[in-house]
Amino acid sequence: MMSAQHSKVPAFDKNELIAAVVQDAANHQVLMIAWMNKEAFDLTVKTRHAHFYSRSRKKLWKKGEESGHIQEVQSIHVDCDGDAVLLKVHQKGGGACHEGYRTCFFRTTKDGAGWEIAEKRLFNPDEVYKKK
Repeated sequence: MMSAQHSKVPAFDKNELIAAVVQDAANHQVLMIAWMNKEAFDLTVKTRHAHFYSRSRKKLWKKGEESGHIQEVQSIHVDCDGDAVLLKVHQKGGGACHEGYRTCFFRTTKDGAGWEIAEKRLFNPDEVYKKK
């Protein structure tokens, strides 16, 4: 029998946000980390497409609404404290990063002395995110 403690729902912080880690469902690569408010979370659950909340723009956004690089949600998990969620997704269009890479974690350092680009850019963000 499952207790209420084990069925904990996401616990949004004092700003009514929760951290969302996005992972490729097939190869387990972490694609990005973003924030969700309750509306973004509920839309993600309902539509099975990733939605987030932009803290800088102070608005809801659907991943891929401009680029076409949507994230089809395969499963949603909540961590033990309920203060972070994990979305396992099928990344459509190749790139999750707004800078044109597959993952937002495209920089690496081997010796701590500097950062290098560790993957190939998949698209030109200047062409995809043209100012309207």
